[in-house]
Amino acid sequence: MLAQKLKSSAIRVLKEEAKAILALEPYINDDFVKACTTIMECKGKVVLTGVGKSGHIASKIASTLASTGTQAFFVQAGEAAHGDLGMIGDKDVVIAISNSGEGNELKLMIPILKRRGIPLIAIVGNAKSTLATSSDIVLIAHVEKEACPLNLAPTSSSTAELVMGDALAVALIEATGFNTNDFALHHPGGALGRRLLVRCSDLMHTGDALPIVHNDSSIKDTLIEMTQKGLGMVCVLDNNNKLCGVFTDGDLRRTLEKQIPIANKVCDVMSKNVVTLKAQTLAAQALKIMQERKINGFVVVDDDNNAVGAFNIHDLLRAGIL
Repeated sequence: MLAQKLKSSAIRVLKEEAKAILALEPYINDDFVKACTTIMECKGKVVLTGVGKSGHIASKIASTLASTGTQAFFVQAGEAAHGDLGMIGDKDVVIAISNSGEGNELKLMIPILKRRGIPLIAIVGNAKSTLATSSDIVLIAHVEKEACPLNLAPTSSSTAELVMGDALAVALIEATGFNTNDFALHHPGGALGRRLLVRCSDLMHTGDALPIVHNDSSIKDTLIEMTQKGLGMVCVLDNNNKLCGVFTDGDLRRTLEKQIPIANKVCDVMSKNVVTLKAQTLAAQALKIMQERKINGFVVVDDDNNAVGAFNIHDLLRAGIL
């Protein structure tokens, strides 16, 4: 019985908050467009502020904006009244978030922002509140009731504020042409950042670490080179030091199955159709080719077909690409 009651409560919350979000559609209006253009035209930074749960939402929206190309940061409204207003510049835009629109901390900020001529955008639940009537632009995030059964704890209202902020961020992404490469530059430590920034040149083994033999080398010498370098492959060069083939673990298995003497030349058993990449190729693209071609490593060549590096699937794993 308890399990079913818990599930029913959770499902009710999902439905009520989803309903509250969809009810915001009429408020995506000219004021929303004005808010977007004001942010796009801002010569300074976008400052998010709020108190309590709305403050947490403001902090999250600031983070979302900052990570998607809009310079933004969060100032706690209570701290702003005690000196942190100095963090807000005359060229900035302030977005204040409050469900009631009547928080004392925000009320203290309003006349100072007005005096300094700093544009004020409100994301507010009450269109008749002090914050709403004092702001230059008002984005309504009104909800009929909270998902909380007591209709007290900020649930649907905080979700509505968050969604309105996300709507701003996404609209700005599309309007400014912010792309995946830009996103990666803001997230170099994340998984997406690694997939979009790491290139073959960052992974490949070069110099003395690059396994190389010539086409007249014996299979035995090739095996020694493969073992020493530990990449599971060896680059085979022709008489002009150009890449002409590769000898892999798979070639070794086939050689042993055919009982070919290891004194024979490696050119007789090497793979001649080598899948190569350029140093600037993204590691994520290399992984895609690796999966499609069912291979475990690559030789990296320059424009003249000189072998300049090599890497395998373990290097992709270490780089966090997989």
